[in-house]
Amino acid sequence: MAGPPRAVAEVRRAVRDGLRGGDGPVLAACSGGADSVALAAALAFEARAAGARVGAVTVDHGLQAGSAARAESTAALLRGLGLAPVLVLAVRVGDDGGPEGAARTARHAALATAAREHGARIALGHTLDDQAETVLLGLGRGSGPRSVAGMVPERAADGVAWWRPLLGIRRATTRQACADQGLPVWDDPWNADPAYTRVRLRTQALPLLEEVLGGGVAPALARTAELLREDLDALDALAAEHLARLAAGCGDGGLPAKPLAALPAALRRRVLRGWLSGSGVPDLQAVHLRAVESLVTGWRGQGAVDLPGGAGVVRASGTLVLLPPGDRRGTPGPAPHEELTP
Repeated sequence: MAGPPRAVAEVRRAVRDGLRGGDGPVLAACSGGADSVALAAALAFEARAAGARVGAVTVDHGLQAGSAARAESTAALLRGLGLAPVLVLAVRVGDDGGPEGAARTARHAALATAAREHGARIALGHTLDDQAETVLLGLGRGSGPRSVAGMVPERAADGVAWWRPLLGIRRATTRQACADQGLPVWDDPWNADPAYTRVRLRTQALPLLEEVLGGGVAPALARTAELLREDLDALDALAAEHLARLAAGCGDGGLPAKPLAALPAALRRRVLRGWLSGSGVPDLQAVHLRAVESLVTGWRGQGAVDLPGGAGVVRASGTLVLLPPGDRRGTPGPAPHEELTP
């Protein structure tokens, strides 16, 4: 007996192991586009053999005419695939971060709420092409190695598990899988609007790179991201070990400056980031981290470094001390026995 078309089989294979090996139900995030519809169809098919419960969520951003009707149409398609429950969530999109960023923030919050209410993982339809675009955006913006490392297949944050099983699948494959199964897809006009950076990257920059470099650019960028993630994960694990050791040796919630100074810069900054994040400092940026690091590597007896949320860090008697918001009592110069960096 003949099997399914190649594209259909490829998408199903991509979700199979993660569906069978995961715990609890799955909710597929579906916009109605080819990537998320192909994902939802594959999950619906594989759920039978895996004995898994799979539902779906479609989000109505309310930003385009007819969005509510389109969301209901997508929901009907998902129910027809056998997914349950199928949720239609209307969100209010704010203004922060531009149209794309604000819509993404609202959608993320809605999906996270649905995941918590149903005790489910959220499955997302990001493909290898999305990964390549993310890597290029990270490179172009100088956002640091984690940005260049791209999206991870599985990530847990704030009690929600996010699953991206299609990161090894090309966008053309998901579209073909939908066509082979007779599944209607909706092409969001925003995804073709050159006003958006990612669209220009997709339609102009990547095709030019393919032409100049002779093809294979998207898979190469995805491989680079995977290799870089392995290195970064190893560095993060080392930094966590150093942070635990240094914090335990200090005993008062601070960090000793001299042992920090002896660490390689890549480890030292990770230790500092872990310390500050673990202490509840929000929205840390590279500029904040560099300023705190200067208390270790560029010590001149300077005062407190201000951090987001109103907290601060001072160096006193050879120790980095975190000051809670509003507290500037601990801003002395160096202790008599502490040498300044020449």
